[in-house]
Amino acid sequence: MVNWYAIYTKPGAEDSATRLLSNAGIETLNAKIRIKKFVRKKYTEVIEQLFPCYIFAFFDPDTHSHMIKYTRGVRYVVGKEHPLVVPPAMIDAIRDRMEDGIVMPEAESFERGDRVLIKEGPFKDFYGIFERNLTGRERVVIFLEALFCKVEIEKFSLKKD
Repeated sequence: MVNWYAIYTKPGAEDSATRLLSNAGIETLNAKIRIKKFVRKKYTEVIEQLFPCYIFAFFDPDTHSHMIKYTRGVRYVVGKEHPLVVPPAMIDAIRDRMEDGIVMPEAESFERGDRVLIKEGPFKDFYGIFERNLTGRERVVIFLEALFCKVEIEKFSLKKD
């Protein structure tokens, strides 16, 4: 039965496995995301796998499992003996958020007084209260709960609690 399945790949082999499967006529989804990383003392935008070591493919396991299993870069179809079906709604949700092959995360909007969790940087795992955006910059002002002080924090490293 033709469905979407998750395929576990070797590290860094997502692109080549996707290309090989696509060349074999199998529809694939290899989701990527653009993120900011601290590289060489500055933040740089990079494109990374949304699901490292995983791609999705639309195929009939009875017909294609053997070929997929032996495709260069593929470790196995998730579920091995009985492949696990990925709900089409999940694939659609990922595709709906893609632009030019890259998943665009929904921008979180913060309002004054929102409690936030800092996800990256020197204040990782600290909670704070959102105060305001600093105009023209990707920085915000939050009040750190643990330190009782006002600090500028990179905006992309926050998550609503």
